[in-house]
Amino acid sequence: MYVGALTLDVLLGDVQSLKQKRSVVRPVVSDLRRKFSVSVSEVGEHDLYRRAKIGVAVVAPTAAHARDQMDTCERFVAGRPELELLSARQRLFNEEED
Repeated sequence: MYVGALTLDVLLGDVQSLKQKRSVVRPVVSDLRRKFSVSVSEVGEHDLYRRAKIGVAVVAPTAAHARDQMDTCERFVAGRPELELLSARQRLFNEEED
């Protein structure tokens, strides 16, 4: 069993308030969860209007499958016109690691 952790740092477009930020970030989080069956949440930059960190967790039987899922999620977010993907960090864990 492999667990993948993907952290996405995004810059939001023309956002002037935290309420507007939520209206941009929530659909992205919901779409990731629904389309790719992953666990996802906004995990950072809560107090900044135009920045967000989105965390994605993937569980897969092989390392390759976990990486493929994380890559797919990263491409999905990068393709969203309402935000800009600044950075993405992937980490992979397996059950043998402590």
